Amino acid sequence: MCSRHEQDEVKRVLVESVCGWARENLGPSVKARDAAGMFDRSLYMRLGSELGLFGVTLPEALDGAGLDVSVTIAVIEALSMTDPGIAMSYLSQELLFSHQLYWTWQACGDAMPERHAALLKHHVLGGMAMTEPNAGTDVLGMRTTAVETSDGYRIDGVKQWITNGPEGDAFLVYARTGEARRAISLFLVTADCPGLERSPCDEKMGMRTSSTGVLMFQDCRIPRDALVGKLHEGLRPMLRNLAVERLGLAAQSCGIARACFEIMRGYSAQRMAFGRPIAEFGQIQRMLSESYSVCRAMHALLEEGVSEILSGSSDASVTADAVKLFCASSGERVSRDAVQVLGANGYSSAYPVERLHRDSILLSIGGGTNEALQKNLSRLLTRPS
Repeated sequence: MCSRHEQDEVKRVLVESVCGWARENLGPSVKARDAAGMFDRSLYMRLGSELGLFGVTLPEALDGAGLDVSVTIAVIEALSMTDPGIAMSYLSQELLFSHQLYWTWQACGDAMPERHAALLKHHVLGGMAMTEPNAGTDVLGMRTTAVETSDGYRIDGVKQWITNGPEGDAFLVYARTGEARRAISLFLVTADCPGLERSPCDEKMGMRTSSTGVLMFQDCRIPRDALVGKLHEGLRPMLRNLAVERLGLAAQSCGIARACFEIMRGYSAQRMAFGRPIAEFGQIQRMLSESYSVCRAMHALLEEGVSEILSGSSDASVTADAVKLFCASSGERVSRDAVQVLGANGYSSAYPVERLHRDSILLSIGGGTNEALQKNLSRLLTRPS
């Protein structure tokens, strides 16, 4: 494991490389892929083959880089400046699948099955299946069940809005394994498992360059070694994973906001009205100055949330909720201001801000809605000491 200083330097250099690579390789086609609602798997896989971005938090024994989750989150932010949809697919694979699978086995103290290790070594396209048609933010309301059989488990249920669902090779699936409300377990399910059917979700407003699908489990038989961690004890890794996911989603908001600010800054310096650049008008100056300040605040709060996750702070989940709440709403605000500064050009697809604004809206919904986070934070902040 690298020292903190070494990891920070690796992160700085990597982020610079990712930003440049994304502009050159994702930028030219992102408008067309967004219009078609297309996830380009071959393009996505180049993140691994050309940049080595897969398995960032895995140890060298699993063909990983042995870095911490702060590096993955920084990469997500960098990718989101050009193509938030690709960044969403990367978040799902790296944070919600690979990192979560490895971390869960480390946390429970048991040896990871060789089949799990092999999937991680191959850096398969993965995803996490928790949301259901009638259980989104209310994760304990899930109805998907996993019943123990003589040779493994049988899963029945439906998971919805699963990133990488239609194309993914393997998924971490949360399912109810007992009558108690908190009796939830985590399972590794490969896409070729009999009894699993997949279909794409309805056309989305934004994040259209990532794929989103429905996973339908009907008498889906999985082997005994599909269990990840301990039976009935999936809630702890779930809650920790939700905190990490929320930081990743906040990083997406940061990337979107930074991109939108840079576009509106450049545009306002060039666009003339009444014989002057519009950057000289007070209304535009307000949006520019406030957007810049908000971008700096978003990034600072994100760094604090990541630091608390890495330190194992007892307040890490609370901070992650606050980070996502602030960044999601702020990113949406900055992208909206960018549309306003660009006027009719911003409202059209002539500039990326229209697409980035659509992408930003998901971040107030996915990984816990803003309203649910407000409720959580209010409850936690007012509980007796």
